[in-house]
Amino acid sequence: MTAAQLIILVILAVTVALFIWGAWRHDMVALASLLACVFTGLIDPQDAFAGFAHPAVVTVACVLVLSRGLQGTGALDALAQRMIPSGGGKVLAIGALTGVGALLSGFMNNVGALALLMPVAADVAEKHELPPGKVLMPLSFGTILGGMTTLIGTPPNLIVSGFRATAGVGSYGMFDFTPVGLVVAMVGVLFVCLIGWRLVPARGQVGAATFDTGTYLTEALVGEKSAAAGKTVWEITRLLVEEDAQVVGIVRNDARVAAARAGQRVNAGDILVIEAEPEALASVISSLGLTLAGGPAQGDAQKRTREAEARGSAGKSVAADADGKIRGATKRGKERDRATGGEEVQLRELVVMPDSSLIGRTVQHLHLPSHYEVNLLALSRQGRRTVRRLRSTPLLAGDALLMMGTDDDINTLAADKGCVPLAFRDISIPNKEKAAVALVAMALAVAGATFGLLPAAISFATCVLAFMALKVVPWRGVYDAIDGSVLVLLGALITVAEAMETTGAADLVAQGLLDTLAQGEPLVALVLILVITMTLSDFMNNAATAAVMCSIAIGVAEQLQANPDSFLMAVAIGASCAFLTPVGHQNNMLILGLGGFRFGDYWRMGLPLEILVVLVSVPMLLWVWPL
Repeated sequence: MTAAQLIILVILAVTVALFIWGAWRHDMVALASLLACVFTGLIDPQDAFAGFAHPAVVTVACVLVLSRGLQGTGALDALAQRMIPSGGGKVLAIGALTGVGALLSGFMNNVGALALLMPVAADVAEKHELPPGKVLMPLSFGTILGGMTTLIGTPPNLIVSGFRATAGVGSYGMFDFTPVGLVVAMVGVLFVCLIGWRLVPARGQVGAATFDTGTYLTEALVGEKSAAAGKTVWEITRLLVEEDAQVVGIVRNDARVAAARAGQRVNAGDILVIEAEPEALASVISSLGLTLAGGPAQGDAQKRTREAEARGSAGKSVAADADGKIRGATKRGKERDRATGGEEVQLRELVVMPDSSLIGRTVQHLHLPSHYEVNLLALSRQGRRTVRRLRSTPLLAGDALLMMGTDDDINTLAADKGCVPLAFRDISIPNKEKAAVALVAMALAVAGATFGLLPAAISFATCVLAFMALKVVPWRGVYDAIDGSVLVLLGALITVAEAMETTGAADLVAQGLLDTLAQGEPLVALVLILVITMTLSDFMNNAATAAVMCSIAIGVAEQLQANPDSFLMAVAIGASCAFLTPVGHQNNMLILGLGGFRFGDYWRMGLPLEILVVLVSVPMLLWVWPL
């Protein structure tokens, strides 16, 4: 082993460990890995950023923009709704929903496909009186499975194609992944709808009208005339028994008391930290005469709030029904508002997407009242409490936020910051004309890449330009649609992976696998590459997994004098099968809080599904891409 090989292997080991650890963002880890290679002399500084010019990076950026256009115009909404049967049982409904998710994710971003179908999933859960998680997890897994069916379905496929081109045998075509990927996806979807959904733990309320976001923590100000003023925490708790709520902390003089003692007396001016279900928050606030510490939005929204409260009855919150439940606007209510010209303040639940710009930021730094005229009233985070003030709590992917503001203001915030409204989704108004343009342009781009008329990157870049020129995607929204962290990850790791090849480290690892485990057997080596890739993908970013494993797969194929396509396709399949943990794929992380899941819930359906993928994909690989 040479010094260069030892250095690159150490850098790679540290990189993988940091990915699994998860304390740093994946793009930070990838950039650190690239710079480490530069500082140790493994990569020439002039070539350090050559990976960013790779066609895979350009294609991924284009697909993200095109996915935003297909979502924003409503081009796929009607298709999705029509393909979900109105009748039939649970198996048919879950199967249709999962199948549509798999179909859509073959041509758009996986996260976008999931977000598009989440409102439909809510309807399915409500109609069939199922816990939301039993619909959400099958949908998430279906969208992941569908990504492996086409070149643009998921970033790992584009990376694999790029490494094949680098090896000198040309890149893959649009549907070269389809023979194996489609069979695996179909078998996976059948398993999920027939057996898999039954293995998902029942978390949350059966038949919930919205996804189970767990209890919320909210802060409420105790006024001079509040029923809570002068009472002890124990006395207040007795008043809240029927609402199944409790006081978990007190903020006094801006200092947090993490655990409120039963005998502690509450004074006017204190802020109570209350834990309650979202449906009970209105009754809690009303019965104690409290004021939400988030306060009404500033400016016009503040005036609208006072007017809306004046129209309320029996002292109930503006967002409370006659039965005290907090809900978003109904369609009938919104139509009435438009007809009368009024804009009522609503309470809406938003969930933070994995690519949201809110992640890691606190409410006090976002200035939501001044920028969007909305306020954060409460936060739910996968059933866990936070010891920080609400305004100083960094937001995470999967957090459920209870927002107060007008419908338009909340929708603007959701669109700008990367959030998804729960229960109903109306961020954009479908535009049939633009939807038709988007579908035609996308079809032409796919055809151009499929028939080799243009390279995939050029074909989809042309489609992006058409989307911009025809205003399918707003100009200011083009760069918002691009996840810069993914591009940094790809560009950096492609260069690092090339360093593995030039130093001979990839061949060294491949030889070690062959000598110690595969014993020179190509079939055993193929299964090893698939299983190792699948395991890594469960704990680190799938694009990073593909970039790391492609060099090793090519090295193994060269050592065995076997067909490299078999091993590269095994990497593509394995990288797209992150079913054991919530951290392996953005979709799994997104449903973690919405389905009320715990970290250990995923393997129950994920493990048998991954075993099934291995059993199905290996024979298909041997048939379509013989060794």
